Amino acid sequence: MIRTFVLGTALAGGLLINAAAFAQNSTLASGMGVYISPAKGQSPEQMSQDDLACFNEAKSQTGYDPMNKAQAQKVEAGSSTGGGERVGGAAKGALVGTAVGAIAGDTGKGAAIGGTLGLVSGGAKARNNAQAKANQQNQQAQAQVSQMETNWKNAYSACIEARGYAARF
Repeated sequence: MIRTFVLGTALAGGLLINAAAFAQNSTLASGMGVYISPAKGQSPEQMSQDDLACFNEAKSQTGYDPMNKAQAQKVEAGSSTGGGERVGGAAKGALVGTAVGAIAGDTGKGAAIGGTLGLVSGGAKARNNAQAKANQQNQQAQAQVSQMETNWKNAYSACIEARGYAARF
């Protein structure tokens, strides 16, 4: 029982020391959630040089610059022209208004009222469609940025591990 406690305490202590080694190292990559630890006794100066070299190599390989996230997150603005919802709504409204106006005895007035209501209804539909399109574009952009970050982390980790460091993210 005492052996198990001592062994468990030693293992837990080792994990804490290992986690502390990763946490102490402030590197360029730590801003991206990649933490490195010297596995071959590298000096802090050597670690800084290797960190910078691998940071730039990963940026070059992936085309992604973690220091310029705003550039990667730009979403192209969608077309400002509608999909014809207003025109379609106005036409349908005028058609219905003409039929109602014919029953009431004034087809012109019915068509005008129906056309106006259809125009308003079509505008609401256009706004809803534009919002849905913008939401879809934002989701696609976020997925693309996330993939670029993952690619960068993988490239950085491969480079830094080849230089004798342990990396995790």
